[in-house]
Amino acid sequence: MRFVRAEASGPRLSMPGLHDLIWWLLAIGIVVAGVQLFWIVVTPVSPLGEWKPARVNLMGESARSALMTGFDPFNRDVAVAAGPASTVAVITDLPLTVYGIRVNPATGGGTAIIAGAEGEQMVYRIGEEVMEGVTLSAVAFDHVTLSRNGSSELLYLDQSKPAPTVAPAATNPVAPPPPVAPPPPAPASSGVSASSLQQGIGFSAGKGGVAVTSKGDGGAFRSAGLRAGDVLVSVNGKAVSGQGDLANFAGQVRPGSNLSLTVRRNGREVPLNILVSE
Repeated sequence: MRFVRAEASGPRLSMPGLHDLIWWLLAIGIVVAGVQLFWIVVTPVSPLGEWKPARVNLMGESARSALMTGFDPFNRDVAVAAGPASTVAVITDLPLTVYGIRVNPATGGGTAIIAGAEGEQMVYRIGEEVMEGVTLSAVAFDHVTLSRNGSSELLYLDQSKPAPTVAPAATNPVAPPPPVAPPPPAPASSGVSASSLQQGIGFSAGKGGVAVTSKGDGGAFRSAGLRAGDVLVSVNGKAVSGQGDLANFAGQVRPGSNLSLTVRRNGREVPLNILVSE
């Protein structure tokens, strides 16, 4: 940049040329690189001041013993009860049947399809009340844990063995009471016959699906777990939106088959599992 004197108008400012601009940019880059090099040379490599290695914090003997006592590496989601005495869960004798279990390892939650003595299947989440005084406390891949009066009871998917009778703890430790023979197991349900399902269940147009209705005395309708007002949503995972989709249902109703239905009941989808007897 320089001043140039004109003939009549006096001195005026002229813009630098491309050569001057490149020269100044290179000069600034050389100065910056020199400053960085100088800083690298004068800066010490090691930390400033007296350096000491970090000490390792070791747990005491009592702390390690408490940690190992309260931790089970094979079952990390369940805390191990400390102390010599622990509560032992027994198989429940409640008139309940579990048809399906869904475990969510990421959140520690889960749901279970449980039916009562009347055969109505409902979906329960952990913490919900299954029946009066009984809540669902935990789920596993083959059983659920029920909480009743402060004690834990197990309900298995295949609970064909008789449930042991839970006797109260004896207050006199001198002589334990004689063992009580468990009651004989109840006969297994033979399901619903194919002819009863075809003759006892009717269909009509419904909102968002096909409404199921009771025919005859209603025995097969109730045995299948259906209720008045239910709307059929899906059969074995296939959606049912109208009368034309019922051919899939009719084809699945055969002796020995297992039907998985989903019905909408009071605004809530309820899964049903129907065993078609021979």
